[in-house]
Amino acid sequence: MEQLAEKEKIWRQIETLPADARRKVLDFISFLQTRYQKAIRKKSTKIVKLSDEPFVGIWKDRENLKDSVGWVRDVRKREWKS
Repeated sequence: MEQLAEKEKIWRQIETLPADARRKVLDFISFLQTRYQKAIRKKSTKIVKLSDEPFVGIWKDRENLKDSVGWVRDVRKREWKS
């Protein structure tokens, strides 16, 4: 109940402000939400080594990709007809 009274108090205070000031309050609230969401995401983000990702090495057995530069060159020649 105490939180509700606090929210109502804040709302009444905002309502007394001119339209320009209310827009600034909304902008500030948006700024705070963005700032704290980033902080929460940083805390919850687990750092994973790239080498531990399941997609690493999926083409290791493909002979045509041993020379990746040559493979890209061949694909470009076929697609671009150059």
